[in-house]
Amino acid sequence: MELRSVEELMDLLYAGRHQHALRTAALLRRSRPADKELQVAGLVRGIGPVLCPGDGPDRALTTAEAVRSLLGERVFRLVRGGAGPADDDALRLRQADEEGRAAGFDAGVLEDWRTVLELVAARHSRLGAVD
Repeated sequence: MELRSVEELMDLLYAGRHQHALRTAALLRRSRPADKELQVAGLVRGIGPVLCPGDGPDRALTTAEAVRSLLGERVFRLVRGGAGPADDDALRLRQADEEGRAAGFDAGVLEDWRTVLELVAARHSRLGAVD
């Protein structure tokens, strides 16, 4: 499945484990406020259970491939995972994911992230047009 719009992505986020995804993205926003792609990677990992039910090893790759054309290569690589220990962004994403499971704070609502998703998608589409 390849997502073609932020609206399609929002539908999947609403269907998934969005509370954990919201907490993960909020933690990333706090630690890296300017890094929208990292924040979005934390958020969109929440669509994995919808795209790939169960706990199979292909979930991260399936999720990453679904958002690749919409959100770009960096988000794809972060969601896919498998980066080495020297990759600071991947490490921070994993840490926020773990903290987001235990954190008990109000991370807002999904609709708060629509503009950020649109920004990253628009930035990627402009870059894609240049390539």
